[in-house]
Amino acid sequence: MKLNVDREADALYLRLDDSEVVESEEVSPGVVLDYNEAKEVVGVELLHLSQRSSDLNLSALEFETV
Repeated sequence: MKLNVDREADALYLRLDDSEVVESEEVSPGVVLDYNEAKEVVGVELLHLSQRSSDLNLSALEFETV
């Protein structure tokens, strides 16, 4: 699993595996899901990050497993 934050594009991308993306779908404004050949979600992109939260601090990402 990989997390990429692109400050220039104002976007966050979560990649779940390395399979080839064959289709993408914007499921909500600024939320794009990437699918592989088996129609499994393999990536999630959030666009316009700075507009989603006024308190967003991209320098302090946290990871939590429950």
